Amino acid sequence: MKKFDIPAYYRSSVTGKIKELRRIKDLRKQDFTPTVLDFGPVKFYIARHFGFCYGVENAIEISYRALEENAGKRVFLLSQMIHNQEVNNDLQGRGIKFIMDTDGRQFISWDQIHQDDVVIIPAFGTTVEIEQLLLDKGVEVQKYNTTCPFVEKVWNRADKLGKENYTVIIHGKPKHEETRATFSHSAQGAPAVIVRDIEEAKRLGEYITHDKSQEEFFEEFAWKHSEGFDPHRDLQRVGVVNQTTMLATETQAIADYFRQLMLLKYGAENLKEHFADTRDTLCYATNDNQDATYQLLETDADLAIVVGGYNSSNTSHIVELCERKFPTYFINSDREIKSASEIHHFNYDRKEKIVTRDFLPAKTPVKIVLTSGASCPDTLVDRVMLRVLEYFPGSRSVEEVLAKL
Repeated sequence: MKKFDIPAYYRSSVTGKIKELRRIKDLRKQDFTPTVLDFGPVKFYIARHFGFCYGVENAIEISYRALEENAGKRVFLLSQMIHNQEVNNDLQGRGIKFIMDTDGRQFISWDQIHQDDVVIIPAFGTTVEIEQLLLDKGVEVQKYNTTCPFVEKVWNRADKLGKENYTVIIHGKPKHEETRATFSHSAQGAPAVIVRDIEEAKRLGEYITHDKSQEEFFEEFAWKHSEGFDPHRDLQRVGVVNQTTMLATETQAIADYFRQLMLLKYGAENLKEHFADTRDTLCYATNDNQDATYQLLETDADLAIVVGGYNSSNTSHIVELCERKFPTYFINSDREIKSASEIHHFNYDRKEKIVTRDFLPAKTPVKIVLTSGASCPDTLVDRVMLRVLEYFPGSRSVEEVLAKL
């Protein structure tokens, strides 16, 4: 796989070494068991796969190159390049300005963007409408387009569905930049509708079975369907794609649900005429990170710490998986660990920061699962580990533990 030129301070001397050792021992990536770091009074279970993925490293390389190549010019990002505050803060500190936030609210009006400005398209991609707006202004959009190739793969799959006269059902978070971009591209050639989860998919299914009216559809799925969508006409032939960072198991459950619904309605002999078997359109990194997290659930750890941006979709799903077994603390950096008895962390369901005291159990060894999202620099994971180690005097040194791997 391509090696990217990203700033050295995003690289890691601890978890980076662990990743390289695991890569050498497992070139075909068939072993998803965690790496165990035994420091004596505390033991860490490090996920087999975590941290920066291909798409993120590609976006970082292009963004820093844009700054280097355009000294004296104004450089903009459409929105956060990736969902990590460390990376975005560093880019802003170097002069990049964000045109909008992650929900699409404008910080800088389009009237202020001119032909000579440099505009970087983030890893999530952007909508057809925004890309055309920039082209109409004479802004070069492809030179610094960091759209992840795995996102573009979903767009291509949706385009193929449209050409085969299927409606595109998108499993994603409606406000997420990637879902908005995928919806925009899908709607160019096909009717399109977004479902957030399996529960919403089942509500959409009620329009396939005609158990609900068109009027109810337009109220229930307002802003989640393409222009001119007719639920009774456009839900006769469907295929499912997804935001690439969703839970793989839920995407599969949604696809299986619509497949079974079409089977019951039209019969096995007509299934292919009404349901397109798209397979899974998740990116490889999301799959690897989720598979590695399932292996973490096989450990007997006391708690889990997941590091990443609070608006990161792929990180939130890792948190969701860890919460099935462990007390789980979702933090964006080591600064959220205030002391041995206090951690500030994010409740993703309620979208709020909370404080937990006595999060480290009074026992030895304390066993901690440690992982991160695909937009999190490995250096942040290092800092979290070193921060926790401060509370365990007498621990073995990092060098000693790594030497035994």
